[in-house]
Amino acid sequence: PRHDPLFPQEHGLDFQRLLDASAYKETYRQDMIRWGEEKRRTDPGFFCRTVVEGVVQPVWVVSDTRRLSDVEWFRDVYGDAVQTVRVVATEETRKRRNWVFVAGVDDAESECGLDQGVAFDWVITNDGDELSLDEQLETLLRSLRGRL
Repeated sequence: PRHDPLFPQEHGLDFQRLLDASAYKETYRQDMIRWGEEKRRTDPGFFCRTVVEGVVQPVWVVSDTRRLSDVEWFRDVYGDAVQTVRVVATEETRKRRNWVFVAGVDDAESECGLDQGVAFDWVITNDGDELSLDEQLETLLRSLRGRL
């Protein structure tokens, strides 16, 4: 729900440029976060309902969910069909991938709101070991196929 075309539509911005790691995105990041927080304050399910509106396929992946209220909404609406997956990497790995901590952004709820309070069904470690990652993903996929 974080990458939502509603913010750029309402503010006359280039949606595609907001999806990359450009300075353009960084210029508007704080405004997007504030806008999203205000929408969630008035209606916690706003973005979740937007994501599922008109969806008919039997399986879908909602990636990049950021807040406990989002996870709770999906669990309330879809129950046991929901499987939560957290992908983790060490801070060292993230730095090797050019991540740099930015105060006020990386410690905001939009970035770390799920660091506590969620019992994830799956935790996948992605520290650069391709074989390990493939094995973890294969186990996850086998389990999901078994639920269909």
